[in-house]
Amino acid sequence: MRILIAAAGSRGDVAPYTGLGAGLREAGHDVTLATTDAFAPLVREAGLGFTSLPSRPQAQGGVESRRELMRTAAAFVTELGQGFADAVDPGTDLLLLSTTTAPLGQHVAEAMGTPTIGVYLQPTAPTGDFPPTVMGTRSLGRPGNRIAGRFALRMADRVYAEAVTELRRRLDLPPMTPAETRRRQERENWPVLHGFSTALVARPSDWRAGLDVVGTWWPYVAPDRRLPGEVEDFLAAGARPVFVGFGSMAGGQGERLRGIAVRALRRAGLRGIVQAGSARLAVDGDDVLTIGDVPHALLFPRLAAVVHHAGAGTAAAALRAGTPSIPVPVTADQPFWAGRLAATGAATDPIPFASLTAERLADALGQTVRRQAYARAASVAARHMATEDGVGAVLKALG
Repeated sequence: MRILIAAAGSRGDVAPYTGLGAGLREAGHDVTLATTDAFAPLVREAGLGFTSLPSRPQAQGGVESRRELMRTAAAFVTELGQGFADAVDPGTDLLLLSTTTAPLGQHVAEAMGTPTIGVYLQPTAPTGDFPPTVMGTRSLGRPGNRIAGRFALRMADRVYAEAVTELRRRLDLPPMTPAETRRRQERENWPVLHGFSTALVARPSDWRAGLDVVGTWWPYVAPDRRLPGEVEDFLAAGARPVFVGFGSMAGGQGERLRGIAVRALRRAGLRGIVQAGSARLAVDGDDVLTIGDVPHALLFPRLAAVVHHAGAGTAAAALRAGTPSIPVPVTADQPFWAGRLAATGAATDPIPFASLTAERLADALGQTVRRQAYARAASVAARHMATEDGVGAVLKALG
């Protein structure tokens, strides 16, 4: 079967699909991943075909209001939709669509007569169990959570409205709004497989048929991949260190984070591995090592704790490693995942990024390392995650 996976966003929005794609390829399918050019090396390393999608433009300093952000997002998805139409080969047998690409891919699939399955990294369907992931962690009560969930979908519809209009016009399809498309999907119980662990989010009992939680899709790591020699040397030189990293978040915050990390590690009496990331965080010292990108699957099991931005992928990777977390959510769905992680008992209460200080971080680090309850909870969750087979669930859905 010729399968096209379509994903757009940050590294955390794309990398899990390299593991999913590699698993489908190993099962005998011909798999291509359509995403932005920045992630072409990740895709090719996994042995997958690559097709380019338009990139999100870099945000300008003046774009700050919610209205301006929505306008910028709408312009991007309009361009993404046109790029999507160019990316799909007529010989494609199946489209696997991410949260970001599904509102566009459905129309391309309709025009080409190609079946689709949703492969989401976040829960988006309204539920009484929790509020929408973009609205933090505070429950509004079951009716309130459902109302908020429907409101969040309407806001997403507004972002995609122009893109869908332009795309359907190009594809010679009759007009249809994003809301009408969504209602049709719900009537037809369009299948959506959610690639996160039930250790973090159990399937809500009030979801419709066709919505399932199948387990995490892990970023592809080559079987012969090893940690860099300098990382191995640092790990061997003393007690287990703490990881501090914010992935693609916290751009321009390097100096602030450097000072916080140094003071917190010294105050807690811990060694540290600091990942540069988008913040360009760099720390020098005998007890601190600065690194670039390394596979979380190789590094996290060898750490005492992980300080991170609580992106879905990083939160899951820490839990899979059985390593306690100190979540420092920055934006978007990160407060949601930070709260879910803390609810497992494997993480401290989240520290909002804007409130992060060396003192708060040092206290959280000391608490995490001293109290074995965090490590025990992380180990329990890791064993649970090991029983899940996210790729196998997708293969089963293919029939």
